[in-house]
Amino acid sequence: MILSALLTSVGINLGLCFLYFTLYSILRKQPGNVVVYEPRWVAEENSQHRSFFNLERLLSSPGWVARAWKLSEEELLSISGLDAVVFIRIFIFSLKVFTFAGIIGVFILLPINFVGNQLSTDSSDLINKSLDSFSISNVDNGSNWLWIHFSAVYIFTAFVCYLLYAEYDYISSKRITCFYASKPQPHQFTVLVRGIPVSLGSSVTESVESFFTEYHSSTYLSHSVVRQTGKLQRLLWQETVIASLSYEFTNVVMISQSDADKWYRRLVKLKAKNLPHKRSGRDGFLGLFGRKVDLLDHYEKKLQDIEDNVRMEQSSVVEKEVPAAFVSFKSRYGAAAAVHIEQGVNPTEWVTEPAPEPNDVHWPFFSASFLKRWICKIIVFIACIVLTVLFLIPVVIVQGLTNLDQLETWFPFLSSLLSITFVSEVITGYLPSLILQLFQRIVPPIMMMLSSVQGHNALSQIQKSACFKFLLFTIWNVFFANVLSGSALYQVNVFLEPKEIPLVLAEAVPSQASFFIAYVVTSGWTSTASELFRLFPLISIFMKKKFAGKDDDDFEVPSVPYHGQIPKIALFGLLGVTYFFLAPLILPFLLVYYCLGYIVFCNQLLNVYAPKFETGGTFWPIVHGSMIFSLVLMHIIAIGIFGLKELPLASIFCVPLPFLTLLFHDYCQKRFLPIFKAYPAECLVKKDHDDQNDPSMPEFLDKLVTAYRDPALKPINYSGRSDGHDSLLQHAA
Repeated sequence: MILSALLTSVGINLGLCFLYFTLYSILRKQPGNVVVYEPRWVAEENSQHRSFFNLERLLSSPGWVARAWKLSEEELLSISGLDAVVFIRIFIFSLKVFTFAGIIGVFILLPINFVGNQLSTDSSDLINKSLDSFSISNVDNGSNWLWIHFSAVYIFTAFVCYLLYAEYDYISSKRITCFYASKPQPHQFTVLVRGIPVSLGSSVTESVESFFTEYHSSTYLSHSVVRQTGKLQRLLWQETVIASLSYEFTNVVMISQSDADKWYRRLVKLKAKNLPHKRSGRDGFLGLFGRKVDLLDHYEKKLQDIEDNVRMEQSSVVEKEVPAAFVSFKSRYGAAAAVHIEQGVNPTEWVTEPAPEPNDVHWPFFSASFLKRWICKIIVFIACIVLTVLFLIPVVIVQGLTNLDQLETWFPFLSSLLSITFVSEVITGYLPSLILQLFQRIVPPIMMMLSSVQGHNALSQIQKSACFKFLLFTIWNVFFANVLSGSALYQVNVFLEPKEIPLVLAEAVPSQASFFIAYVVTSGWTSTASELFRLFPLISIFMKKKFAGKDDDDFEVPSVPYHGQIPKIALFGLLGVTYFFLAPLILPFLLVYYCLGYIVFCNQLLNVYAPKFETGGTFWPIVHGSMIFSLVLMHIIAIGIFGLKELPLASIFCVPLPFLTLLFHDYCQKRFLPIFKAYPAECLVKKDHDDQNDPSMPEFLDKLVTAYRDPALKPINYSGRSDGHDSLLQHAA
């Protein structure tokens, strides 16, 4: 790729970013869009709705940038929790890393690369100069200037390791501080017990009561046995979907407590309107088919029918126990002891693990057998492999577009079109990364779906699993697949030999620098700006208002898509570390991305996203491991590149670097990772002692008994019902 093609891509993406920012600054001021751009404040009834027309709304205002930039860590912690703080600190950490890297790379390494003569290119025509001229490939073989690159690798590694240690230390201490400052939470006193053995003639409830009363007599408080509510959940889902296909209820797509409340509120609202033309409709698909009915009477009857069906199913569910239970204790230390001490002689029985928060529990897989969960894990593993293989198709297409000669060979009839300078620059500089980005957008939802059927018992575990899967997917399919499908495809057989890996990567990675620079601009800049614009929610709200007659209160506050964003940040970190000394031209573009991401996501966390669970910052170890992998990969490439550049002594001196980095990683894992897995006894006992002086603890312990009841078994009281029954429109979260 030549420099003019990169500038074309940068110009296109800058224009798109400016367009997104301008439209956002205008649209966010319109009262009708408040549920799109400030949903968390609407949900908390803190947003000021303005219904009158004002010309000022049509003028772009950058005030939101200043508010996002000034958002303090304490304010973010209070409104979104520690996970959000860690998420933003990933951007801050990346800015520190690549600011330091940019100073060395742009002001020292880049000029050395540019003045080299290895590629023998004409330096007079800068705009048409190949981007390879700005990489280490242009430095003469055996040149002493390469020792500058060697020194930069060592200095950069030491700096990154220092920042990693400091960040790990800060986040771990912040995790402890937040624990001390937190109020008593049900999951701190509760453990999940699986594999409960049941003797003949007794029940799971009796077994749990007997076991924990005998072996944890001083700390055991209560328990809640998990029951088979799968049929009840399916009943609610089917009935809700049937109703959702009609006029007033097209927005009900998931079974949750909030949906039941929303459903009833809509019925009350419809009744309050008392408009004949609103009450008339058909009871068939989408309200277009079937017999004509009075919607009010129709849905009141539908609600009553579902209540009766659910009540009958609930009465039968009571006896359907699953060999799993949430066991609560009188102290945090008692719960921790139950988790970390083997409970029975048979390690497959009385298996304990920390309980998730009550609203974080994923209920569907509690009734699944061990065999079903094991089979699901195998299926998910195979599905991930199939998805990875299928994704190679767009990768091959993308690599074909980056090579005009190859494209003309495949499609000779495009020769005249490709001869146009602007067209060729758009195809080679912008189109490949755009195609890859579009295909990559469908991967995070797929990973979430696969993780949800893998057998996890918490929504946070599902998202962390999807995050890890997507991270591995992006590293392989975006980085390695593009590298190997480009200049090194013919060397795959050599790549299988471990001793040849440094040489293969040293030849392949620098040649793809231009593609990854364009990828950072397209997938980084434009994608982040589109996150701010929220195009799909905007269209969805418009369609609901236009065709379904929904009001502004028919919306759900979204949660932070950690599983989609953290892998992307880590991937760009991998590109920045890898190309730091190979092609430092990528560093300024990365800095722009991280600055943009920091501002945009501070704004989104402030106005859009609301936390649905809290993991206490446990996403950071994933980022730490990714950065260590990036450093080791850089070292391996450095060993190979100095060998290819006929500087064997530098190559030999780089050999200790990956081992030293892995030793540092091992130390960090032993020093900090245990704090992210469980709180130490020192913290638990101190917190328990503090709670002894809390007058609200007896009331909290009383409520702990019912904190982990399956939502499908809890009744709701809706006022104004004429039948006098409790509404049982409850469903599993």
